Amino acid sequence: MSMLKEFQEFAVKGNVVDMAVGIIIGGAFGKIVTSVVNDVIMPPIGLLLGGVNFTELVITLKAAVGETAAVTLNYGKFIQTVLDFLIVAGAVFFMIKGLNTIRRKAENATKKAKTV
Repeated sequence: MSMLKEFQEFAVKGNVVDMAVGIIIGGAFGKIVTSVVNDVIMPPIGLLLGGVNFTELVITLKAAVGETAAVTLNYGKFIQTVLDFLIVAGAVFFMIKGLNTIRRKAENATKKAKTV
């Protein structure tokens, strides 16, 4: 079997196509979650904490000198990234939990139908 033919068989298998679709949808979902965190969740939290903008929370390790940029530790951006992750992880968890519940109900219905 030629290398090209073998690659073609691999590439068009259902699992590979499903994975590609999942990655594309996941990327788009990640952008939505980032927007929710940055534009909806963080502004009220910042307001409650006295008008703090989390993206501006930094520790300056070395001040800017001339044209050399400052060296900063951007912990505010890290906090937002962690919140992005937690929201995505929670959404995926609840989606999988719902799918598992539906799958179990279908399996139970199939088992009951077989025993009757």
